[in-house]
Amino acid sequence: MESRVLVYGAYGHTGRFVVAELVRRGLVPVLSGRSTTALDELGAQVPGSEVRPASVDDPAALDAAVRGVSAVVNVAGPFLDTARPLADAAVRAGAHYLDVAAEQAAVQGLYDAYGAPGAAPDVAVVPAMSFYGGLADLLATAATTGWDTIDAVTVGIGLDRWWPTRGTRITGERNTATRLVVDGGQLVPAPAPAPEREWVFPAPIGTQTVVGVPFSEIVTMARHLPATRIENYLASVALGDVRDPATSAPQAVDEHGRSAQVFVVDVVVRRGREDRRIAATGRDIYAVTAPLLVEAVVRLLDGRAQERGVLAPGEAFDAQDFLDSLSAEWLTIDTP
Repeated sequence: MESRVLVYGAYGHTGRFVVAELVRRGLVPVLSGRSTTALDELGAQVPGSEVRPASVDDPAALDAAVRGVSAVVNVAGPFLDTARPLADAAVRAGAHYLDVAAEQAAVQGLYDAYGAPGAAPDVAVVPAMSFYGGLADLLATAATTGWDTIDAVTVGIGLDRWWPTRGTRITGERNTATRLVVDGGQLVPAPAPAPEREWVFPAPIGTQTVVGVPFSEIVTMARHLPATRIENYLASVALGDVRDPATSAPQAVDEHGRSAQVFVVDVVVRRGREDRRIAATGRDIYAVTAPLLVEAVVRLLDGRAQERGVLAPGEAFDAQDFLDSLSAEWLTIDTP
C-alpha cells in the first residue's frame, strides 16, 4: 500500500488531528497549505514528514505539491474556493481526492465536474468525508440496507455546544449559496423560515430544540439513496454559539487534543410503516473527522473501496463495515 498522503491545510485545527491520525495508522503525511512558516513549524513536530507549500491559485505549485502521493486530503476551507483546484491537481497526478466540505455547493460542484459524461476520473473523488457530510451519509446508507425505495431520511445533529474554529467562521461567511433539501426525490431550496422542532436524542444529549440547517450530507445522500425526502436538523444551541462572535475557539481537554464538546448524529429512515434508527455518539466534531477521513484513505489505498469516479461516502465504502471499524474511543454506533 502506498503510504504518502498530502494534507492540504495541515497546520489548521482539523488538519493537525488528521496528520496525527495518519501517523498513527502508519501513513506518511506530506504537509501542504498556503503558509510556509506554519508548515515548517508543524513539520518540525512530525518526524519523517515532508513540507510542500502551495497556493490554490497556482496550478503549477499544486502539481508539484501532489506529485508522487497516493491521496490528497483537503482540510482547508472555504471549500468553495479550494475543492476544485485541489481535486483537479489530484486527478492530474493520479491520486485519490478527499475533503471535509460541509458546503453543499462545493460538493455539488465536484459531482457536476466529474460526473459529466466522459469526465469520470481514474481515481476516487470523495468530498464531504467528515463529521458533516460523510458520517450521516454512512449512517443512513447502513440503515437503509436492502431497501430499493425510501420514503424519508431525517437527520438530527445534537450538540451540547459548538466552539467554532476560525476556519468554520470564514467558511460560514463565504457560504451564501441557497441551502437544499430533498423533496419529491429532487434537490430543492430548503423551506424558509427554517422549521423548528423538538428532537429526543439518545444520551447524553437528550431533548433539544433543533432547526432545519442542511449541510453537505443532503447532497451526498441525494446522489445515491432513492429517497423521496431528505432533511436535517441542527441543535439550536449550537447554531447560537456559531452566530455569537464572542464564542471562543475549541480548547483541548484530553490527551488526543479533543474539546469537551459532545455530539449525537441521529438518523431516522422510513419506508411505508417501517422505521429504522441509527445513531453515532462521540466527542468533538473536529477531532472525529480525522478517524473518518483516514479510515476512508486507508480503504481506498488497500482496495476495500470503489476506487474510481466521483463518489458519495456511502457509494465508495461498505457503510456498515466502515462504521463497525471505527474505534469506540472516537465513535459509538447504536441502533436502538
